[in-house]
Amino acid sequence: MTGVFGVVLGQILLMFLYLIIGYVLYRTGLITQEGSKALAHLLLYCVLPCVVLKSFCIEYSAKGAVELAVSIAAGAGVLLISMAVSWLFFRKDPMAQIGVAFSNAGFMGFPLVTAVLGGEAVFYAAGFVALLNALQWTYGQAKLSGDKKYIQLGAVLKNPLVLSLLGGVMIYFCRIPVPQFLRTPMGAIAGMNAPLAMIVLGVYLARTDLKAIFTRPRLYALSAVRLVVIPLLTIVCLMLLPAGWWQIGTVLIIVNAAPIGSNIAVYAQRLGLDSSYAVQMVCLSTLLSLITLPVMLSLAAALGFA
Repeated sequence: MTGVFGVVLGQILLMFLYLIIGYVLYRTGLITQEGSKALAHLLLYCVLPCVVLKSFCIEYSAKGAVELAVSIAAGAGVLLISMAVSWLFFRKDPMAQIGVAFSNAGFMGFPLVTAVLGGEAVFYAAGFVALLNALQWTYGQAKLSGDKKYIQLGAVLKNPLVLSLLGGVMIYFCRIPVPQFLRTPMGAIAGMNAPLAMIVLGVYLARTDLKAIFTRPRLYALSAVRLVVIPLLTIVCLMLLPAGWWQIGTVLIIVNAAPIGSNIAVYAQRLGLDSSYAVQMVCLSTLLSLITLPVMLSLAAALGFA
């Protein structure tokens, strides 16, 4: 348990350092708001798809195929729990509801999974992250805007993480060999995930009122549900998995215990909503996750998760 706590705490402190770098770069004028948007697009359309595709570049096995199916099914169940809990607590506040429902699984979850369990374990998180992004892209935007045009199959198929998941599944099940000259740059780009993601969050933090972040009680309520209530329910539900699949459970606990996803700020800005509120909930939950994530993962380890 102590080992897990140390690994997770070390990784989160490293990510917090990246966040400070983003904060300083924006405050000193070395990166602009437009520059941070460009970095966010680089993450969504290039870096995260490489993370997903890289996780499927492993040797096919019947056991792996079953585990992939289990991870996707269990991930869908965990996402439904998160959405139900957020609706129960915040159904009168669409931005809070969507923010709390969807964690920062790609930007924070992937690096933590890699740090705790190794790069191959991202294989079990790929389906969850793709489903999460598809739901944000469709259900999330529809809920925020009140417009059902976002709930369309075409919109889902335009999501880069959904496309990368489909590509990865094809590579894995069709046993398509990926040559080393493609794996090498793919791995290098995937390694940019944590630094770039946290630098972008640092820019978000620099653009908001720090006093408001720490003095707004509602933000603490949002963070408590996202960082404590949902992870605890996730742990309880995943204990129903057979012991042989508890590493899958550990991966899903990590990605669903992550703070409020930064995409809520992107969507709020895109839809002309109160983006400062979105940024504040992202930033406070990210800062508080320095405490909650190591505790939740240590609890999971104490209960027997891999």
